[in-house]
Amino acid sequence: MNPKLYTGNGSTNAITGVGFQPDLVWLKNRDTANSHQLYDAVRGTTKYIESDNNGAEYTSANGISAFGTDGFTINGNLTGANNSSDNFASWNWKANGAGSANTDGDINSTVSVNTTSGFSIVKYVGNSTAGATVGHGLGVVPQLILFKRLNASNVWITGDMVNSFTKIMFLDTTAASTTDSNAFNDTNPTSNVFTLGSALGTGTNFSGDDYIAYCFANIDGYQRVGGYTGNGNADGTFVYTGFKPTWTMIKCTSGTDNWVIDDNKRSTSNVMENTLFANTSGAEYTGSAYGIDFLSNGFKIRNTDGQYNTNGGSYLFLAIGQTQVGTNDTPATAR
Repeated sequence: MNPKLYTGNGSTNAITGVGFQPDLVWLKNRDTANSHQLYDAVRGTTKYIESDNNGAEYTSANGISAFGTDGFTINGNLTGANNSSDNFASWNWKANGAGSANTDGDINSTVSVNTTSGFSIVKYVGNSTAGATVGHGLGVVPQLILFKRLNASNVWITGDMVNSFTKIMFLDTTAASTTDSNAFNDTNPTSNVFTLGSALGTGTNFSGDDYIAYCFANIDGYQRVGGYTGNGNADGTFVYTGFKPTWTMIKCTSGTDNWVIDDNKRSTSNVMENTLFANTSGAEYTGSAYGIDFLSNGFKIRNTDGQYNTNGGSYLFLAIGQTQVGTNDTPATAR
């Protein structure tokens, strides 16, 4: 996974320097209030979904038109992807291209997977059967899965192993974690499949509807899904990951706060103060109120804001990084 910054040009814009051919590209206009756009190789070019919006999949000829060997190409002046002179963040994941058929579950799926980095993209069609399973291809248990219904409006549903898959949150809202048996049938994923509930309630399994799921597993020295408890102090909680983070997404599971995203390209030194929110279309926030340090073996909260550090608050994080160093109880040096 690699963050890459670029400037829009309102026309054909070839973005290079990602370092690989990306299979999931998540874009955000940093300067103005425009929705996030997520494109992936399984659904194909020109098709995007918005992390801050419950709407169905969009198709636009002015979106990403190609996934290249070192980046991607955008056509046209789509404001959320290529508005002229605006600054953009792109977060890029490598899976395995357009994917292949997976028959591990009751529902056949198309899976693009990178087992080395613990990431897979899964596309499937719902069947409204509680307990139905879908293959994810990782070979290990995914710790976080982000689900989006494609052909109709529906909230983004998230399940994670920190809270167990008896609970859900919504990527496009600030809602706290809540108990829900309809999404995952109160069943944690296995190393081969995840389990769906019925078509009722939040709905990960409406009959005949298309879904995309982004799955993340823990990989020592590279990727970690976990939790921490806030202390409400500017000398905030240190969170061990076992590697130097490149990118983090954090959500307070016990409160109604934003999903906050930091990366080492928008903030190049500690304290990291450039923040975007997965659940809002707002422009990038810059300021010490949301400070966080990326350290060589984890990250340390440097603010008292509820989005990161309510005293006694419970938090979920996804951290992706570089090299494994340090121990599980001691902050290491800054970058």
